[in-house]
Amino acid sequence: MSSPPGGQSETSASQRSPIYAPATEDDWEDEDDDDMDFEDEDGTEYATGDEIYLAGSDDLDGTEFYDADEGLGPVMIDFETTDDDDEGRETSTDAPSTTNENEEEGSQAETARPQPQQRTIALTQQQILQLLGNTGLRGLFANVVNQQRGGLAADDDDDDDDYLGWHAMGRRSRRPRREGAGYPKVPSEAGKKLMESGTFGTTERPQGTFGRKRKLAYRNMMRELGVGGYGAQRSANRLISQTMIPSTQADSIINYNHRCYSGQFSDDGNFFFSCAQDFKVRMYDTSNPYKWKYYKTAHYYGGQWTITDATLSPDNRFLAYSSIRSAVCLSPTDPDNTMDPTILDFADMGQARRTGRGWGHFGIWSLRYSGDGREIVAGTSDESVYVYDIETRQSILRIHGHRDDVNAVCYGDKTSPHILYSGSDDTTLKVWDRRSMGDGREAGAFVGHTEGITYIDSKGDGRYVLSNAKDQTMKLWDLRMMMSTERFDKIDPEAHTTGFDYRFAPYDEEEYEAHPHDCSLVTFRGHKVLKTLIRCHFSPPGSTDGRYVYSGSHDGSVYIWNMDATLAGKIDVLEATRNSRPERDERYVDRWEHGGGRSQWSTIVRDASWHPTAPVVAATSWNGWDHGLGTCTVHSWNDGNESDEGEPKMGARLNPQLEQDSRYYEAANTAAATRRSRFVTRAQMARNEEQAEE
Repeated sequence: MSSPPGGQSETSASQRSPIYAPATEDDWEDEDDDDMDFEDEDGTEYATGDEIYLAGSDDLDGTEFYDADEGLGPVMIDFETTDDDDEGRETSTDAPSTTNENEEEGSQAETARPQPQQRTIALTQQQILQLLGNTGLRGLFANVVNQQRGGLAADDDDDDDDYLGWHAMGRRSRRPRREGAGYPKVPSEAGKKLMESGTFGTTERPQGTFGRKRKLAYRNMMRELGVGGYGAQRSANRLISQTMIPSTQADSIINYNHRCYSGQFSDDGNFFFSCAQDFKVRMYDTSNPYKWKYYKTAHYYGGQWTITDATLSPDNRFLAYSSIRSAVCLSPTDPDNTMDPTILDFADMGQARRTGRGWGHFGIWSLRYSGDGREIVAGTSDESVYVYDIETRQSILRIHGHRDDVNAVCYGDKTSPHILYSGSDDTTLKVWDRRSMGDGREAGAFVGHTEGITYIDSKGDGRYVLSNAKDQTMKLWDLRMMMSTERFDKIDPEAHTTGFDYRFAPYDEEEYEAHPHDCSLVTFRGHKVLKTLIRCHFSPPGSTDGRYVYSGSHDGSVYIWNMDATLAGKIDVLEATRNSRPERDERYVDRWEHGGGRSQWSTIVRDASWHPTAPVVAATSWNGWDHGLGTCTVHSWNDGNESDEGEPKMGARLNPQLEQDSRYYEAANTAAATRRSRFVTRAQMARNEEQAEE
């Protein structure tokens, strides 16, 4: 190019020759790459795209780089071409030609090469977009498109650009860049201290003059020999459990005909439930985590869109589950109890109902039972937190403490109902102490996410809490480091967010800037939080010694991190379930196809649960060619083996009642047959499920 982005071209507008025909392959052909390094008249050299990836090498000393968003105007591309180029496609400018002293190096030509002339080709944005074909680069031309549509003059200081992502569904504000902004470094120094403290698992004691990574067989041998004292043997047992991270290969794949939104083990590991978009909650007996048994199915009649969350009572006797309504269903888990669920109306505020203050139309996004089983806390779409008393059958507390939907709630301590956490789309995580809420104010807040929070999970010790957010980060917080109410009142949370809509567009990590008031302890990265409220958790103290944190991901994996933010493991659910069902099971196979080609199998892991006493992870996912199906995959530690000698064989494909179904092993239909049956009715499939559950 003749000048860096944002600079002024020396070629006048009258000398430019617009080319209206699409560029051909010949127009771009340059076997000797003569124009890879352009040197301006003042001697300044600008880096090309290939050289940028060599940053840090000695060859780039003195090279100047320019941000692409600095003063984008009408795009003109200058090329150096020889007189042999196709005449009629571009007209030579009056600018003098320049000679590259090194252009003959390595050339085998015996005659002098024609000197290049600087010529300008004017391309439309549509032609450039077709050539580049990259959604990220489309944003470079957003302000030009905006000018053409709105008839506005160019304004280099405008911070709002049209976001032309996947579906160009809206505008996304762009923050001004700040020096030194970006993600925290990995490994985290604060996380290292946590690992060494013993709060999150056991750190191996050094033995001998050098350290080495010991294999599981060695640890088992030392345990059997009884080497060391009581403390050493106890540490060895914990280290063994820490190394047993479940593998990608699935023991079994439980298939659902609708998206699976969540699934969790009970605290004792004897029970597992999964929630699907067909408004059914399936329950399983997992007292033997390697051999599940179907228990029963609970229904939500009159739900809206899907079952959003579910929570199990501490004694495993009742299951509460919600939809995008103010009513919560409470169902007994006893398989012999076939009564309809009890309806709990969270909009019922008792006396307030008579005065008109108790009525509300809202949806519930998150539910949690209290440690004593007497209350349920809920996060709702009316920017509030509700606490419901099960005995009196009414809400006893409503906290309107956020500026947007409350996507996640939890109790801070399993032994006390006083401390509450709430995470919202307003990017904040707030702490509520019910013992001191006379003024209705939060006890403090955690600030650090720059986009909406999708989920929070408490360690249950009244101190640590974990959060997932749409800024593609997961953060660990310490209650002792929360921001005071007085300080929080001076901060505008909306000043540090772009309002990113994760349903339609990928997140541009190049635009990420750390929150200037970030009070988090550790930041975890690598997963993708897109399209749905993806969840994260602490690993259990029994099966993992509380060593890890983990999260689902839009790319179809479960990510497992050490506390220092380094990746400890990854369970690839996409690979484990790929093409595990015939294509005709999908409702609309070609819904997201372009050009009539066959769609591809894709997976979003929305939730995952680690068994409290065994190295087993159950991942609940959206699956299929349109994310229209669901699975619950069971992954166990298998010492790196892809198969075992047990029965059933690994990768068994089961229906919701845990029965083998030969249909799941059928090869996918051909594209033509699939299109003919793309609108296959699911009524028969639903009837088959009903009959099996009865």
